[in-house]
Amino acid sequence: MAHYSVIIRGGRIIDGLGSNKPYQADIGIRDERIGDIGNLSNSRAEIEIDAANKYVTPGFVDITNHSDTHWTIFDVPNQDSMLMQGITTIIGGNCGTSLAPLVTGEEIEALKKWVDTSSINANWQRVEEYLNQIEKNKIGVNFGTLIGLGTLRRSALRNAAKAADATEIEKMRFLFEEAMADGAFGLSTSLGRAHEQTASHQELITLAEVVKNYGAILKHHLRDEGQNILPALSEIITVARESGAKTSISHFKILGKQAWPHFNSAIVMLEQAFKNSLALSADIFPYTRTGSDLYLLLPDWVLTGSRDNMKKNITDKATRQNIIIELAKLTLHYERMTIARTLRDAAAVGKTIKELSESTGMAPEEAILDLLTVNDFGVSIFNEVIHQPHLDTLAKKFYVHFATDGFGLSAETKKTELAHPRSFGTMPKALNYFVKTRRHLTWEEAIYKMTKSPADVAGIKDRGSIVKNYFADIVIFDPETISDNSDYANPFRYPAGITWVLVNGKAAVKDGEITGGLYGEVLRKKG
Repeated sequence: MAHYSVIIRGGRIIDGLGSNKPYQADIGIRDERIGDIGNLSNSRAEIEIDAANKYVTPGFVDITNHSDTHWTIFDVPNQDSMLMQGITTIIGGNCGTSLAPLVTGEEIEALKKWVDTSSINANWQRVEEYLNQIEKNKIGVNFGTLIGLGTLRRSALRNAAKAADATEIEKMRFLFEEAMADGAFGLSTSLGRAHEQTASHQELITLAEVVKNYGAILKHHLRDEGQNILPALSEIITVARESGAKTSISHFKILGKQAWPHFNSAIVMLEQAFKNSLALSADIFPYTRTGSDLYLLLPDWVLTGSRDNMKKNITDKATRQNIIIELAKLTLHYERMTIARTLRDAAAVGKTIKELSESTGMAPEEAILDLLTVNDFGVSIFNEVIHQPHLDTLAKKFYVHFATDGFGLSAETKKTELAHPRSFGTMPKALNYFVKTRRHLTWEEAIYKMTKSPADVAGIKDRGSIVKNYFADIVIFDPETISDNSDYANPFRYPAGITWVLVNGKAAVKDGEITGGLYGEVLRKKG
């Protein structure tokens, strides 16, 4: 008689591979890995889980995650809101910022403008030391990291927002190769941010070639997601073609009604790239409001140079008036623009720009500039700028998968800021909306976009599928009741329908409740 640590009995298995129909079978787990799949009625286990009338799937894989840069891998190590929506693996270091390598100190100083980093002493430099620290602290989900271009740039250029010279590019290349040797999963960019706007084509190609040599992933937050999205897409397609690097677009979207007409052209560009055999993919989250930095609404010419120069631009009387005029031309929907987080002015959190304008007696554009000034540009917003039909179209594309673009929290988190509901509900919402409500996807197609597809894109081995000898990251949910409960007004609410979540063969969620076990492993990419 075979003996297992866990047996999951009688569930309908969706294996994550995308092509196989759900089938009924038992799963026997030995320690961290899947031992056997089939009829295990004659076998016994220390823990036996009745999964009758439920789906059993691989743990969901979130490769656009910000739990690291929001510091919650330290402050909320259990990552409750990730686990409760079935996410068992996250990849950090996204959108140009990672917590390693730390060479000059400017990297952490930049983070302090956004989050309180006092809970832990960031005493590491190399990626290896950083991952060892997380391993020592323990974490509730599996965690790997990308390396942020902005982080590399601060290591080489300190805070100078300028084009890197040959020596500085070589320093970035050396640091990046060292990080890849330490187990990083690739490079991320956020080319619209002030410190990365000056990155040259040669700089991007040099680093992308390292990505290619390591068989890793190059993940882009596009330089522009609005009216200049087509040139932004062209830029990353060119880098992908010239470097040969596997490339993925983080949280792909087109922002604002004025830019929405570019959607079809953007899709044509992407699909032409596929026809030319480029390795491209993209992820989306199933929400029409996006979280972003308020300062990114400002004209490009305001954002050039250092932060001090940016502050001068918005406070100089004549320049300020020109900015106000340009913002007014954009016809922004201030009633749909909610302040989610501020560096200093906590009273503004939860108000719309329209409400802030009315309460201060200022024009909305003036209120924006004052808010940025008081908070030293440290203001985040939720903005309703994504077209639902675009999401419906993208969800059906074979090269698109799901990701949160959020970070791990707890329902008990001290609510000094608004959370985006994607941090609590992305995966259940995608299943509820795209499968159950709109029937855009089958269950097996949607699960593939949450498991095997993102795992393959990121280069994560032995996870993302229910296959013998793979790690036992497993989700059990009721297809009748699975749904998201988190919304913009009340984001700190867990979803319904997910009954069990196993991380490396151990129950992180049991009968719909967090167990508190820190069963995650630190992932290091193997070349």
